[in-house]
Amino acid sequence: MDVMPLLLLIAGSAAVAGVARRGPVPAPLLLVGVGLAASYLPGVPDYTLDPEVVLPLLLPPLLYTSASDSSYLDLRAQVRPVALLSVGYVLFATVAVGWVAHLVVPGLPLTAALVLGAVVAPPDAVAATAVARRLGLPSRITTILQGESLLNDATAITAYKVALAAAIGEGATWAGGLVEFLIAAVGGVGVGLVLMAPLHWLRTHLREPLLQNTLSLLIPFVAYSVAEQFHASGVLAVVVVALYLGHRAWEVDFATRLQEEAVWKMVAFILESAVFALIGLQLRVVVEGLGANEGMRAVLYAAILFVVVVLARLAWVYPAAFLPRLLSARIREREENPTWRGALVTGWAGMRGVVSLAIAFSIPLTVHGGHPFPQRNLILFLTFTTVIGTLVIQGLSLPPLIRALRFPGRDPRADTLAEANAQAQASRAAETRLDELLADERNALPTPLADRLRAVMERRRDAVWERLGQANPVTGESVDDTYRRLSREMISAERDVFVRLRDHRYIDDEMLRALLRRLDLEEAAAYREVA
Repeated sequence: MDVMPLLLLIAGSAAVAGVARRGPVPAPLLLVGVGLAASYLPGVPDYTLDPEVVLPLLLPPLLYTSASDSSYLDLRAQVRPVALLSVGYVLFATVAVGWVAHLVVPGLPLTAALVLGAVVAPPDAVAATAVARRLGLPSRITTILQGESLLNDATAITAYKVALAAAIGEGATWAGGLVEFLIAAVGGVGVGLVLMAPLHWLRTHLREPLLQNTLSLLIPFVAYSVAEQFHASGVLAVVVVALYLGHRAWEVDFATRLQEEAVWKMVAFILESAVFALIGLQLRVVVEGLGANEGMRAVLYAAILFVVVVLARLAWVYPAAFLPRLLSARIREREENPTWRGALVTGWAGMRGVVSLAIAFSIPLTVHGGHPFPQRNLILFLTFTTVIGTLVIQGLSLPPLIRALRFPGRDPRADTLAEANAQAQASRAAETRLDELLADERNALPTPLADRLRAVMERRRDAVWERLGQANPVTGESVDDTYRRLSREMISAERDVFVRLRDHRYIDDEMLRALLRRLDLEEAAAYREVA
């Protein structure tokens, strides 16, 4: 097995993503662009997307890290708009795109056109949510986009299976498709509900952080594979488990949380970078499979399909945002009033991603009877152009659109005040608990150590309030910045001494590593106290 192409993909995509962090172009778009250019460079390996790899190996960890970072409470508050997008819109887009493709492309049967519609129906909101967070969109819109991206793949994959069964001659019916959808949805949620409590129990009872983090890496694959064994939705199983574990992450040992955060940040960075690079690298594969006789007709079909995809989303989002409020007094009472600006951004943030391409590449070469699958190469090409078109056109225009609409941003001072009040309440509880503990003779401490506990507690309480203070008139630093800088300078001086003692063989390397780890933890603690 030649591992060099995989190493080149990971290293190259990570390097491009690192460059993107220093520039104005979002990383997903730059990765796709570099992948497009690299696909025709001589010597670049053939990176054909394998759905047997993408769906079971790349999709679960990406879903898990996104869902575990989401807010269960926020998603529950937005469950109606999320459901309308992740289920209603995906089915609407499947039918709308499929019907137009059937009318426009000569010789494309309606069943095969619906396969195409299901393939391009689910938006991948990774790029959209990244832009939303960076530009300070209201949290409600960000939650809706993120919730949609967690759930819409399950709807699209099920719709694809139903349409594919009809296209290859398995006699699928609408009633059978509805039953299959319900089985997949209910089964996926059921598997997640069954697995989440035992997995959480394991996480809280394993005492070794390395074992806990190994379990954390295995959880998304376990949930996905168990659900698929029961012909249920692995996507929904992963999301349910991740939301539960993320909501109860505070019950896990602190060392595990620190390691887990670092591990999953690295995993998400590598996978997301590689996935967007893979999208661009498909250009040569798709064009070579298209055939020489398509020419400008294929480009025309691609342009029409892109317009239909964009208009279909806008046509769904606006009625879905405003009609329920007009029809239901209960919704008007319980939910925040949507705005036309929010609906426009939600409608425009419909970029497609690697899931669409992976599903398209899983279309079989033949139907029952051995005949070629109708227009398979053209379906692959149209999927690719739709993914690229939405990523480039909508992705590049989304940031200026958000800026032009001038959404009211979060009030940093109000957020800091809320944080300070929360910290003040927690500090009072900690102080009361400390007094109770020190009153017990079993917890007797020398006065300097007891004072140190109180000083650390007071530092945490005061650090947030100090953020509201004025900057240093000489350096321009805030109190937080000065505190961090002085802490780093002190720790750096200690670190230099430890290294010098090791070099003079006064201490060995094992002791040096232990001392440096202690300093690293203290530096992290000093940073977090004022972060």
